[in-house]
Amino acid sequence: MKIGFCITASFCTLDKVLFNIAELVEAGHDVYPIVSENIVKYDTRFGKSKDFIEKVENMTGKKIVSDIVGAEQFGPKLKMDAIVVVPATGDFIAKLANGITDNPVNLAVKATLRNQSPVVIAVSTNDGLSLNGENIMKLYNKKNIYFVPFGQDDYKNKPNSLIAHYDLLLPTIEEALQAKQIQPVIKEYKKYKD
Repeated sequence: MKIGFCITASFCTLDKVLFNIAELVEAGHDVYPIVSENIVKYDTRFGKSKDFIEKVENMTGKKIVSDIVGAEQFGPKLKMDAIVVVPATGDFIAKLANGITDNPVNLAVKATLRNQSPVVIAVSTNDGLSLNGENIMKLYNKKNIYFVPFGQDDYKNKPNSLIAHYDLLLPTIEEALQAKQIQPVIKEYKKYKD
């Protein structure tokens, strides 16, 4: 399958993204990396942008798409069987829920939805149970949008924060390809296993 793999700038979860890319490649899927401009632009305490991009390109065997012009191909020219957004930040979720496509990730997702292919979202946001709660529910009720099960990652210190169970990405994609939402969507979060 052709799978668009969108990466937004939840920098603290990027190590999990590499695991998911490896999992999809090992399963024999053709993975097309698409990143937000912030992934390309910023080095953080979690690593250097250049190093992360190099790892993704080496794993997928494809150059990343990091601009709107490059993302346009995911509509009519290069149809994906599915597209995933891992991690899906609050910014991405809010823009998608409100029809804003001002970056490569949102444009690639919009193009995929236009083709009636599934979009799988792995939430990673500190405001999932506050400002973005409404946007998550808007998307949950949209056709062809599916969520990787998620939960609160640190309810004591970050009571509004949500994070996906990244280890459930592949089964979520499999269900989405059958037009089914994997259940349960809300699961107790346990620390990610390497």
